[in-house]
Amino acid sequence: MVEELRLPLVGGRVEAGFPSPADDFIECSLDLNEQLVANPIATFFVRASGNSMDGAGIHDGDLLVVDRSVSPAHGSIVVAIVDGGLTVKRLTKRGARMSLTPEPNKLDQGRYAPIEVGKNTDATIWGVVTWSLHRLQCTR
Repeated sequence: MVEELRLPLVGGRVEAGFPSPADDFIECSLDLNEQLVANPIATFFVRASGNSMDGAGIHDGDLLVVDRSVSPAHGSIVVAIVDGGLTVKRLTKRGARMSLTPEPNKLDQGRYAPIEVGKNTDATIWGVVTWSLHRLQCTR
């Protein structure tokens, strides 16, 4: 049983461009489980390690929400078991061929190679990443 934890949701949206008048009221409360977890029985959290997916917005230390009930499709970001270890990559399908494709930032392009699924590699898609949560760094 997951304990419900409702936190206040401030009405309106926060402008990332020019400021807008503030709404001085709380719209409602929300439970992050309801927002992040569609299927609790099949959902897991895993922490990302490394920088091979920086270009997709997944950074070292991010908390990933993985739903094993979602069918992986071309373009899905997935967690896969490759040769006994977990990895997070973008699933690429071309005909009957599948690969797990890294998306590093521009500085690391060429550093990581795609993993061909089924070609001398023992790989299983474990689940689809539905959310990536990361702490913002202070730039002071």
